[in-house]
Amino acid sequence: MNKELIIRSGSSEVDFALLKDGKLIELHKEKDNNNFVVGDIMLAKIRKPVQGLNAAFVNVGYEKDAFLHYHDLGPQLASLMKFVKRVSTGKLKSFNLKDFPFEADIDKNGSITDVLKANQPILVQIAKEPISTKGPRISSELSIAGRYLVLMPFSDRISISQKIEEKEEKDRLKRLIQSIRPKGFGVIVRTVAHGKKVAELDKDLQNLLNRWKTMCKKMPRAHIPSKVLSEMNRASSILRDLFNDSFTGIHVDDEILYYQIKDYLQEIAPQKESIVKLYESSTPIFEKFGIERQIKTSFGKTVSTTKGAYLIIEHTEAMHVIDVNSGNRSNKAKTQEATALEVNLIAASEVARQLRLRDMGGIIVVDFIDMSDGENRRKLYEHLKEEMKEDRAKHKILPPSKFGLIQITRQRVRPERNIKTREENPGSNGEIEAPITLINKMTFELEKIVQSKKHKNGIVLNAHPFIAAYITKGFPSVRSKWFLEHKKWVKVQPRDAYTYLEYRFKDKNGTNIKVPV
Repeated sequence: MNKELIIRSGSSEVDFALLKDGKLIELHKEKDNNNFVVGDIMLAKIRKPVQGLNAAFVNVGYEKDAFLHYHDLGPQLASLMKFVKRVSTGKLKSFNLKDFPFEADIDKNGSITDVLKANQPILVQIAKEPISTKGPRISSELSIAGRYLVLMPFSDRISISQKIEEKEEKDRLKRLIQSIRPKGFGVIVRTVAHGKKVAELDKDLQNLLNRWKTMCKKMPRAHIPSKVLSEMNRASSILRDLFNDSFTGIHVDDEILYYQIKDYLQEIAPQKESIVKLYESSTPIFEKFGIERQIKTSFGKTVSTTKGAYLIIEHTEAMHVIDVNSGNRSNKAKTQEATALEVNLIAASEVARQLRLRDMGGIIVVDFIDMSDGENRRKLYEHLKEEMKEDRAKHKILPPSKFGLIQITRQRVRPERNIKTREENPGSNGEIEAPITLINKMTFELEKIVQSKKHKNGIVLNAHPFIAAYITKGFPSVRSKWFLEHKKWVKVQPRDAYTYLEYRFKDKNGTNIKVPV
């Protein structure tokens, strides 16, 4: 498994594409003017506690007030509020919490009006970016993430990532953290800390403490509301959370960003610094690595998978619904059950990819093809869980029902990636599918025709001259690939009378070949 990070820099935004064995699995965008990123810490002001919601609306500087629920306050809220007041007024000069007198924990079943009052200053962290008409979702239980550790002020808890399963390693890491943890701070040990020595962990911890102290120094001069600690830029946060030995390349088309990433990689993995490359070709970087093509074919309502199966992805106000279709796989396996299992396994891999790629959150219901064998349903469930292991968003997957439905909940922390894949029709009003999507449809239809053996008199494709040229030109051309795949030569005839995306498969006698359903 090889991973590559491709970074395209524009005038006001940066796009990040994560490839796994050449296939696009994550796509992110960072805008210069985005002041409300998950992980940012804000010095804010309570606008109004609402007893009926057991929550408060908080002014963080966004056009809509942020939402702070009682359960997101954290048990040490009283200590946090006391700390903020003393630091903001300049009465507290030491920020290490070693000698700071902690207050009693708040009641976990208490009321918001008992602990918060209007116009109080408070430190909060963005837990969910503004989505649609809603303001940010925030928490006052602060955390600062590093490469190996997450620092939690006003806590004494040490937690080890659940993905580290060996008891001996968990015990080792817990002992190490206990020996270096400063008083007044809790620590979460991340998965990538597995096998690391105390010196590496301590260096990461000191970096996090320095970020905390830098933030506290800003507070006496900061106006309310304002940002006092920024989450890392998206490139560094992706590397911090995902980087491992499977990364084989990081390609950047901006020189300043190139040096920033090299410096960051020098800190976390100096032996891999050489994989960072400055891209200087005249061909756009996303074109060079085939990302634009994958975007066009991955973000529509219909998503094709390998071997002819496809997904239909529908969005409703309440949930996302994904339908799995076998396409032209119906004649490939010996039994209907075997076909269903094969298609479902292929579809599960694509579903896991689509959730990360589009950053879909909330409730997702996947309608897989029905399978009567309980063992096959178990295989599908385990395969989907395995495919979603690398997903950073918190998620839960329920076993398939007897109807073939699998329900997934996935944490939604930022707006879903929604890329328009239809284009303006150059021949008339309205919109049409992108040309690359058309080529995919042709490819699937051709495979169905070849399988049905309805081509004894040869296969001729009539298409608009632009599309005909796209299919026949270049090496290897689309037509050459068809020949290698199906051992059938397709004669392509340009037709000036056709609209831009109109095409017909015919035999040599000029009779239309009906594409099997």
